[in-house]
Amino acid sequence: MLSLSNNARQILNERYLLKDNKGHVIETPQQLFKRVAKFVASCEEHQKYFYELQFYNILSGFLFLPNSPTLMNAACKQGQLSACFVLPVEDSLKEIFNTLKYAALIHQSGGGTGFNFSKLRPKNDLVSPASGTSSGPVAFIKVYDAATEYVKQGGKRRGANMGILNINHPDIEAFISSKSSKDAIENFNISVGISDDFMKAVEQDLNWNLINPRNNKITKVLKAKEIWQLIVNEAWQTGDPGLIFIDTINTGNPTPKIGRIESTNPCGEVPLLNYESCNLGSVNLSKMIVKLGEKVTIDWGKLEKTVHLGIRFLDNIITLNHYLLPQIKRITMANRKIGLGVMGWAELLILLGIPYASDEAVVLAEQTMKFIKNESYKASEKLANERGVFPNWPNSIFSPKHKLRNATCNSIAPTGTISVIANTSYSIEPLFALAYNRVGILGNEIQTEINALFIEKLRQLNLWTPDVKNMVLKTGSIKNVDIIPDNIKNLFKTSLDIPWHYHLLHQSAFQKYTDNAVSKTINLSEEKTSEDVSNIFMSAWKYKLKGITIYRYGSKTNQVLQKCSLNNSSAC
Repeated sequence: MLSLSNNARQILNERYLLKDNKGHVIETPQQLFKRVAKFVASCEEHQKYFYELQFYNILSGFLFLPNSPTLMNAACKQGQLSACFVLPVEDSLKEIFNTLKYAALIHQSGGGTGFNFSKLRPKNDLVSPASGTSSGPVAFIKVYDAATEYVKQGGKRRGANMGILNINHPDIEAFISSKSSKDAIENFNISVGISDDFMKAVEQDLNWNLINPRNNKITKVLKAKEIWQLIVNEAWQTGDPGLIFIDTINTGNPTPKIGRIESTNPCGEVPLLNYESCNLGSVNLSKMIVKLGEKVTIDWGKLEKTVHLGIRFLDNIITLNHYLLPQIKRITMANRKIGLGVMGWAELLILLGIPYASDEAVVLAEQTMKFIKNESYKASEKLANERGVFPNWPNSIFSPKHKLRNATCNSIAPTGTISVIANTSYSIEPLFALAYNRVGILGNEIQTEINALFIEKLRQLNLWTPDVKNMVLKTGSIKNVDIIPDNIKNLFKTSLDIPWHYHLLHQSAFQKYTDNAVSKTINLSEEKTSEDVSNIFMSAWKYKLKGITIYRYGSKTNQVLQKCSLNNSSAC
C-alpha cells in the first residue's frame, strides 16, 4: 500500500489516474506507477523486467518522479510524454498562426511552450503597401494567450507558456508593462531577453538603442537605466517580467554549431533550440538520508543509484515518446536533452538540522548538485557506450573527448504537483510557510498544507500546543512564538523571512552544477522595495544565473500559494 497524503490522492484522482469514457477512475496509484514503469522499461533490449522493477521501486517509493505528462500519458495511445517545448515565431502571419496551431496541439497533449517574439516587427511598422501596418508582438502574445485559455493541457488544465522579448526590440516598453492591468495576459510567464551589453549599459548609465528586427535600423534611443527601472517597477508590482540572460545561456549551449538558443520552457529551467523538447524528472532529496545512531546524514550510495536510474528512465522516454511534429522528433532525437533535477531540498536540510539561511546550507547545495551532475554524466556516458552518443555529438562541445548519450542531463524544475504527490517541499525552494493554502491547482478547490516535519519536531519537544497550532495556521510562521527556541525558529524559517541573498545563493549553488537552468522564485515579503528588486536582478546577472524571477507576496490577486489568513479560508 502506497503512503499518500490526502492532497496527493486528490490530485492523482483528478489528473493522473486513468479514467473510463464516463470519467470514472479505473486505476489505483500503485497501478499508475506499474503502468509507467512497464512502459518506460519496454525499450530495454536486455533485462526488461529488471528495469521495470527498478523503475517501479523509485516511483512508488517517491525517490524519483518524472514530469506530469509522463505520469499521465505513458502507455496510452499516442502518449506525449515531454514537459516542455520551444517553438519559433517568424515574422509572417502564416508562420505566426502555424506556430499557434502547433502550440495548441502541444497543450492538448499536456506540454508547455516557450516562444521568443523578437523577430516580429514592431507595432505600426509597415507590412506592405497593400496590407497596412503590423499589430506588434504584444498583440500576438494576447492572441496566443486567448487561445491557451480554451485549450486545456491533456484535457486537465490550461497550458503554460513563456513569452520572451529581447531588450533591444522597439516594443520592449509595452511588453514589460503588458501584465500590469487586471485583465492582462493570464497564461504566460513573461521574461525580458537580457544581453550582457545591456547590463553593462545599465551599470555605466549609457544610452540603449531599440532596433527594428525587420531592417535592423535604430528606431529609438533611451537611457538603459530608464528601461531597467521600468522592468524593476513592473516586477515589484506584479511579479512580471522575469529576466532571461541570453548571453549566459548561450555560453553554456552544448550545441552552438546547431544554433543559438533564444528561448526557454514556461518556467525557465530548460533553454531550448527551436522545436526542441525536453523530458524532466526529479530526485526526492528528502528520501536520500540514512540514520547513523542519532545522526542523520545523506545516503550518497542511494542518491547515486537513484540518479543513474533516473537518467536511464529519461533517456528511454526520448526513445518511446510520441512526437507531435516531425520537426520536434528530428531535433529532440538528435540532441536527446533530458533534465534530472531535485525536489525536497528544504526538507532534507531540516532532517539534517541545517537552516536554509546559512552558509552551511549553501555549501551543501553545491556539494550535492556537483555529486548529482557528476553521476548524471557517468550514467549518460554509460548509456553512450551501450546505445551510442546523441547524433549531434560530433557538433557538440563534448566532442571528441567526452562521449555522452544526452546533450544535457540536469535541470532544476519547479516540481509543482509532483512535490505534492511525493509529499515533500518544492524543488530547491525553502518552505513557503509552515501552514498555507494551495489555491486553484484543482479548479476552485483549496488544499491546506501543514508541514509534517515541523509538527513531528514540535511534538518531540512537547511544544505542539493548541496555541502554537493556531498561531501557525494564522501566520504560517513561528518567528513570534516565544516558547519555541531560536535554533528551531532558524531551522523552520520560511520563504518570506529568509533574506533574499540566501535565496540567490542557493540558486547560484545549484546553477553552478546544472547544465540547463534553475527555476526558482525569490519570494519577497510585502514591504520589500523596488530597490530590493533591482539589487536582486543585478546580483543574479553577476552570479551568472541563466534567469531570475521574483514575487512580492500579495502582488497578484490570484496566487497559488497563500497564507491561510490571506483569504480567510475555512479550510484552515
